[in-house]
Parts: sequence; structure tokens; C-alpha cells
Amino acid sequence: MLSRIADILVPAVGRLAVTADARAELAPGSILAANHTSLADPAIVLAALRRLGVSPVVVAAAGLWRVPVLGRALAREGHIPVIRNDRRASDSLDLAAKALEQGRLVLIYAEGGIPSRADAGEEPPRAFRSGLARLALRTGAPVVPVGQAGARRVTSGNPAKQLAGVVTAPLRRPGLHVHVGAPLTLTGDSATRTAQAHTAVTAAWRTAADLLGCSLAARRDFKDTD
Repeated sequence: MLSRIADILVPAVGRLAVTADARAELAPGSILAANHTSLADPAIVLAALRRLGVSPVVVAAAGLWRVPVLGRALAREGHIPVIRNDRRASDSLDLAAKALEQGRLVLIYAEGGIPSRADAGEEPPRAFRSGLARLALRTGAPVVPVGQAGARRVTSGNPAKQLAGVVTAPLRRPGLHVHVGAPLTLTGDSATRTAQAHTAVTAAWRTAADLLGCSLAARRDFKDTD
């Protein structure tokens, strides 16, 4: 249901384009790793993936399960809550591993949150947490990098600015782009696997941003953070 709703709502707030590498593959049991820049980008990524024929399980902040209606929908569809800064956070990896074993695709945001800056510009993905690398090691699942650009044009900044962005987006119709990269198998120790995933997602983000024609906020001093 969430993917269907996203596919309806996202075209109303922006102009979504979706591309993929020639070797991109969304095979059952894959981990989808996306960059996280805005409250809007999960819907944008879900809408893009639906166009490509898949509706993944999403690993998301547990607070969303407390939202009326949304929380029930998340639970009913098997999406996975993460209780951050709590020993129960590891439970989400158990649930994600089970979903992968069942052939579901699992969408994870390895940065663990969105940036606090107020501007709507594009920047490379921030440092990844270790959960993605641990899940890939535990399950042997391939990691498919997903890069999105433009979500901060829909909503970013403080709560008032975010609300204003959502309200005005149907009039502004900002450009949005999602790019899916080729799957990779992570190898090495946890730090190395995390770096490999970060490099791949950064490359997918850069492709999305370039195709969108973004004026990259970080480009004046841009250096790979991998």
C-alpha cells in the first residue's frame, strides 16, 4: 500500500525521473541502500522502485509506528522499526534478515537520519552506520545502491520550512531523480564493507544529481568522503 500511495502522491509534488545502470538488478532477497536527505525521499524512492516493479520492506525509525493509520499500515505490511540508541535496535536486523530469507527486498538508510542543515542543496551521503554491513555479512545478500537527488527541494530545514515546502511543492513541481546502481557483494571487515557500500551509494547519488542538473552545494569543495 505504501508503494502504491507513494506512486500516486510523488507525481503530484514533483517531476520524477528514474534511471538504472546497465547491470542493475533488483533480485529477490537484495538489500537496497539509499542516501537519506529529507523526510520526502522515502516516498520518492518507493515511487521510483514501484516503477521498476518492486515494493520493498522499509527499515525506518520506530517513531513512525506511533503515527495513527500510518503505524498500522507499516505493521500490517511488515516494514521494520528501528529503536535508535536502544539495545533493541539489533532486533531490526533480525527482522530484516528474515525478510531477506523470504525473498523480500529490504530498503535501508545506512546514514541513520537526515541532515539538520536548512538549505535545499545536494551533498554527498554522510558516514554510514555499521548495520548495513552487518546485515549483508549475516545474510550474504547483494547490496543494490540507490541514489536520489531533489528530495530536499520538496521539504528540508526546520519544521515550518518543511511544511511550507510540502504545501508549495505541487505548484513548484521540483525535479526529482532516482538512480539504481549495479549490485555488489560486500567483502572484508566491517569498516571495509561499510566503506564499499558508501562508495557505491555515493556514486549512485552523484549520477542522480548530475542527471537532475543540480547545483551541488558541496561541489565548490567536493571531495569523495569514501
